[in-house]
Amino acid sequence: MAFRKFLSSLGVNAPSVETVLGSTSVRPGDKLSAKVTVQGGGADVQIERFALDVVTRFEDNESSETGWSNPGVLLTWKPGSGAFTLHAGETLTWDVEFDLPWEMPLTHALGSPVKGGRAAVRTELAVDNAVDKGDFDEFEVHALPAQDSILRAYLDLGYRLDEAEVKHGVVKGGDNSKANHWQEFELWFPVESGRSGQLETAFIAREDSLDLVIGSTGPHAFSYAQAGDQAGVTAWLKALLDAHGL
Repeated sequence: MAFRKFLSSLGVNAPSVETVLGSTSVRPGDKLSAKVTVQGGGADVQIERFALDVVTRFEDNESSETGWSNPGVLLTWKPGSGAFTLHAGETLTWDVEFDLPWEMPLTHALGSPVKGGRAAVRTELAVDNAVDKGDFDEFEVHALPAQDSILRAYLDLGYRLDEAEVKHGVVKGGDNSKANHWQEFELWFPVESGRSGQLETAFIAREDSLDLVIGSTGPHAFSYAQAGDQAGVTAWLKALLDAHGL
């Protein structure tokens, strides 16, 4: 992105900010880097807050899929000095690196966008109690191979993926979760099953395995070593669904 003037009400004294992401395509557990540059305007200003936030779209925070009116913050970076003075014409640059959590909500699965899934880095700057939420630099969070494998198994069994919603708290069955949110995938039942409505699925991911929560059942442990055998994953999921009458 190009430099953008923040807090334009300050006129010629307003600072400008540019945030450039090192990559716009990541997976849970990856590092996300960014370079952020701040340029001073025509006079010294006291920066009360300057931060980069990794944000996602929460179900109850947006009125539409395109809005960023009140995103959920997952990670925050601030300069070590906190508040600081930005001198007229001064240029400051920081290299920022975020360790994305294993339970990072997905925006893409099976190579395609997930309806309802969004993630971005938000740049925020505050001067004299005036806050500019700045720009949202969106990035893609692709499913882990194991997550793709399980979702592919659902499709193989006739389920259809509708959308995914990120919710606050811990999903029932998410005993091993280290996050204060979960992403719920909603899948339509197979047409031939004669069932209406949707089946809800959540992933509680970690470095070497994940827990699968299906409806009110789980956690069901799944090792990443299983993901290489798609037929085996589909058979495993079918047996699990059959055992719980799903």
